[in-house]
Amino acid sequence: MTRNDSTRRRFLTTVGAGSAIAVAGCLGGDGSEDPDEGTEGGSDDGLPPAEDVDADRIARDPTDVPDPVTWNEPREHDITIETERVTAEIEPGVTFDFMTFGGQIPGPMVRVRQGDRVNLTFDVPDDMNMEMHNVDFHAVYGPGGGADATTIAPGDDPAEISFSAEYPGVFIYHCAVPNMDYHISSGMFGSILVEPKDGLPEVDHEFYLGQHEIYTDGKVGEEGHHGFDFDAMKREDPTYVVFNGQAYAFTGDGVGPMEAEVGETARVYFANGGPNLMSSWHPIGNVWSDFYRDGDLLSEPDKNIETAPVAPGTTAAGEMEFPVPGPVKIVDHALSRVVHKGALGVIDVQGEENPDVYDEDP
Repeated sequence: MTRNDSTRRRFLTTVGAGSAIAVAGCLGGDGSEDPDEGTEGGSDDGLPPAEDVDADRIARDPTDVPDPVTWNEPREHDITIETERVTAEIEPGVTFDFMTFGGQIPGPMVRVRQGDRVNLTFDVPDDMNMEMHNVDFHAVYGPGGGADATTIAPGDDPAEISFSAEYPGVFIYHCAVPNMDYHISSGMFGSILVEPKDGLPEVDHEFYLGQHEIYTDGKVGEEGHHGFDFDAMKREDPTYVVFNGQAYAFTGDGVGPMEAEVGETARVYFANGGPNLMSSWHPIGNVWSDFYRDGDLLSEPDKNIETAPVAPGTTAAGEMEFPVPGPVKIVDHALSRVVHKGALGVIDVQGEENPDVYDEDP
């Protein structure tokens, strides 16, 4: 069995029953081999062997979200972000050299209140990086969202900026050097949440996901060390489309699903780093009961949204209720990205059946 076969079969196992139809009726076909799909071997010579990894996982824990704002007056926050180059697995046997903010993807979430002051220290350690970086916050009034003043090379003194969080919302931040598409694809993006002065509705769980494309010189599932393919990036033809840097990360075959209980609620912050592709963000077996389009936290949220467009360079937020048990699958509804490229996460909802809402055996 080739790695392509294995990847597809692991996907089918993850989503449930014995074919792609198991994605809650959203997929057709029988899940069989695509006769036109390539076999192993990114080139006549193949890929170099997989490299030793620097970290057990590149995917940031989706529950790694700062606590909600509880203060009522402006505060000052001292925040440090360091760049880090990490060799890690996109999927088992497939290694890649990622560029990150803080060693995982997405970068750490920053959470403040409207009117707070942020003192940012940005560092590019000499022993971990080989090129120039910076950080552009979409929540910042200022040249390049702070990118102009934070542009530094390895070994330079850390850059420091200070800004006020003037407008509430949830926003992306990313590296914005001239070859920013390469840096973002390789993992350099994250989110900053500026809560409105009156705060956000209380929920039982908050999750943090970041979608991005990875353009490599190998094929999906081809074992070995994948280099970056700049031509594929120019064509906008990614090898992988993943959440948090890892194919099928938040499933039983990855680092494990997210978890919730019947009767609980969750808010998911979803950063589309891109650098190129729109995401059609959809929870299978659920809806976004409250959806904060384009990260807008001031307008009334949209209600009961099935599939929402999230543009590259945008963080959105969606809330869900869990009236019944079972897996809720988070996908990009451009479904070839789910079946073949890795864009799938699962929230495992445990608890008592609720036949008034859903009955499998009426």
